[in-house]
Amino acid sequence: MEFEPALVAKLAERASRFEELTAFMSDPEVLADVRRVPKLVRERGALESSAQMYAELRKLVARRRESEELLATESDRELQQLAREDLAALDLAERALDEAIKVALVADPEDERPRVIVEVRAGTGGDEASLFAADLFRMYLHYCQDVGYTVEVLEEQRTELGGFKEIVFGVAGEGAWRRLRFESGGHRVQRVPATEAQGRIHTSAATVAVLAEAEEAEVDLRDDDLRIDTMRAGGAGGQHVNKTESAVRVTHIPSGLVVFCQDERSQHKNKARALRILRARLFEREQERLAAERSEFRRNQVGSGDRSQRVRTYNFPQNRVTDHRLEDTERKSFSLEQVIEGRLGPLLDALEEKDRRDRLAAL
Repeated sequence: MEFEPALVAKLAERASRFEELTAFMSDPEVLADVRRVPKLVRERGALESSAQMYAELRKLVARRRESEELLATESDRELQQLAREDLAALDLAERALDEAIKVALVADPEDERPRVIVEVRAGTGGDEASLFAADLFRMYLHYCQDVGYTVEVLEEQRTELGGFKEIVFGVAGEGAWRRLRFESGGHRVQRVPATEAQGRIHTSAATVAVLAEAEEAEVDLRDDDLRIDTMRAGGAGGQHVNKTESAVRVTHIPSGLVVFCQDERSQHKNKARALRILRARLFEREQERLAAERSEFRRNQVGSGDRSQRVRTYNFPQNRVTDHRLEDTERKSFSLEQVIEGRLGPLLDALEEKDRRDRLAAL
């Protein structure tokens, strides 16, 4: 087979960039830039397989040329047969490499970030919406436990019925961003609420935002740009709440972003959590700005991250979860019973596959 020239050119470009980054990583000036190094390391790691594939591609092309020349010029039947067998083996190797190249070319170094911050907020629907937000949190918690991710609750606002007005939690583990990034958006539930006496089906909503957690060096939080206020925590907590100013509100003056944390008894810990959340939100803004500069494809792929976009409906009477981004695929509905218990694997696989197809189509 013949490799597509456009794919070969892109692969060669990535291999060249890999060599460039390898040279950078031995430069003392580059290594001294603590903000730049983590990003370069991630980028180089993501390009390493492309560099290896490009080297393999060149070997296969050279091998094919030699076998074709041998077949065309050699009169010895045994040598001709060996050349034919080698060309048949090359066909299989080239097809496998072609598929691997396409997978590598659509990979994004940012996809492999191991830490994310997830924000779940109750939307329209009153108490039922807050209970649905709690269901979503439990769903994500079960999924993370099943795949070995660690979860740390950073901030929560509970309701009297056991729901959440808002819950913010961190997730850490290999591939956390790649797997959870598609959860951003509006989630809608259709069911009979526990508080409904007439048995009528209600529709409520919650929003989910998944933010890639930035390294401290990637987002510069200057002291002059921050206003930090301390106050007594509100809500449940006993005498401690009334005696200690442990709650922290951090305002990022240039952007106007505000983060409030009060769950920890330590003011220092609340401040550290607030800064983590703020850093992630600022990083998200920068990523959105960069995405707006990219092609229309990048703005329209599986998950734009827009919280106002309705991405999924959980229909309890029909025991069905429908992901609206999969409308054009054969499988867009999944067992609600499975999904709500955290068995998100098949659904996330389908979203990743659609994203991969869309990226390939744009190459």
